[in-house]
Amino acid sequence: MKKTLALAICVAATGSLFAQEQEAKALYEQGNALFKSYDKNFTLQQINPAGVDPEQMGKELIEGYTIFMKALPLDSVPNAKGKVNPKHSKKIISTIVGHANDFFNAGGAFYNNKKYYPEAYQAFTIYADMPGIPALAASAQNITEEQRATAYFNAGLAAYSGNAVEESAKAFKNARLNNYAQPEAYIYEIACWQSMAQRDSTLVGEAKKHVNEVAADGYKRFGVSQPVFLNNLVNSMIEDKNIDGAIALVQKELGQNPDNANLYGLLGFIYDRSDKDDLSVEAYRKAASIESADFETLLNAAKKIFRTGTEKWNLIEGNSAEAREKRNDVKVNYFEAAKAIAEKAKALHADKPDSTLNYLLDSIQYNLDNYFPAQ
Repeated sequence: MKKTLALAICVAATGSLFAQEQEAKALYEQGNALFKSYDKNFTLQQINPAGVDPEQMGKELIEGYTIFMKALPLDSVPNAKGKVNPKHSKKIISTIVGHANDFFNAGGAFYNNKKYYPEAYQAFTIYADMPGIPALAASAQNITEEQRATAYFNAGLAAYSGNAVEESAKAFKNARLNNYAQPEAYIYEIACWQSMAQRDSTLVGEAKKHVNEVAADGYKRFGVSQPVFLNNLVNSMIEDKNIDGAIALVQKELGQNPDNANLYGLLGFIYDRSDKDDLSVEAYRKAASIESADFETLLNAAKKIFRTGTEKWNLIEGNSAEAREKRNDVKVNYFEAAKAIAEKAKALHADKPDSTLNYLLDSIQYNLDNYFPAQ
């Protein structure tokens, strides 16, 4: 009885192994046919570019790859003696890696034809993943880290353009982890997580964690040349009530970059969020006085100075000489100062009107006209 049972198990195992070998063979033949079709079309494309469909060629590559990757593990199943004797793996690997650049080019063709997701995303990702897949790594050593990073970045752009934000975030993260040299990968990754948090409130905590991670990496690599990274770190610290830490971080940077308008604007933002109005106004005035101040910094400075001036005006009572002096101080150092800064911002966007700025200028002018009528 025991011998019969053992024989049955052996026969079953042999049958299962045979079935897997047959499946591996079938998958290999399907995938190989697709790659051969691609190669034939590639040759025809050199002769008559209009005679072939680049999109169809790209689909052949992706489908062929997908089938081959299903065949690989089946082709490496140990036999009854525990030995692995793959019959198709070498050919599969050489075919995939031999078409590596074709996958990258297919990603570009898909993207240019607005086939962002999943087509362009898949093609770029397949190329970038090759050096990280154990079965392909040894044969894909010619794909450099820089090339992988570029492909992941392109995949991120494709998914982002196709509104596949989660996949986009993963691709941009891979670009970052492969040392993509430009800050755009970091900025896009932050934008992806912020978008996901807006769409799904349950992701707010996770998004904050990821944004902080990316912002810290970006700040470490690019410093204050890209304000978005320090801005996100500071905003997170404010949310966590770590005002002193945020101030210390910005002041440390100001010690090394004393003429950086963005940093003074950020300091003004921190003081504003901690209800230190006079310090906020002082920081914003300094930011606005720097020639390189950008539109957002100037707009924020004008808004804060005008709002603080309005609050100060509302606290002044009576018509004593002291009260009149205080009102004149508000006029000159708050309303008129805010107007001058807002007009400086408007000059930067002369060809692109901003409704918020225009409303602010109207509000300032209204106060000047009504609180200080012409004599």
